Amino acid sequence: MKGAGVTRGRAHDPNVCGVTAAISVIDGKWKTMLLWLLESGPHRPAELRRRAPGLSEKVLTQALREMEADGLVHREVHDVLPLKTVYSLTDFGRELSEALAPLSDWGHRRLEKMATP
Repeated sequence: MKGAGVTRGRAHDPNVCGVTAAISVIDGKWKTMLLWLLESGPHRPAELRRRAPGLSEKVLTQALREMEADGLVHREVHDVLPLKTVYSLTDFGRELSEALAPLSDWGHRRLEKMATP
């Protein structure tokens, strides 16, 4: 990922701290949103794009491929015409999503704190 502070390669470095390893698999603008969207159940790529305005097809494909390689999402292709591809969270992805919930809560509290003078 160009310009990213945490590289994907660091996710596999045994000498890096666990938080850095975890952040490296969700680094970027869209992966946490994709995790959140997939928590509600399987989605087709077009559904994910509709629910994430500004997410290009190219970036969505790249993010989903990386998340699949990291074991967070499962890609299922149905042999129908046209081909139907569906993405869902793996147990490992669901575990990460649950682990991020307290961090999300903290982030919302921070935003509220910043909003009050």
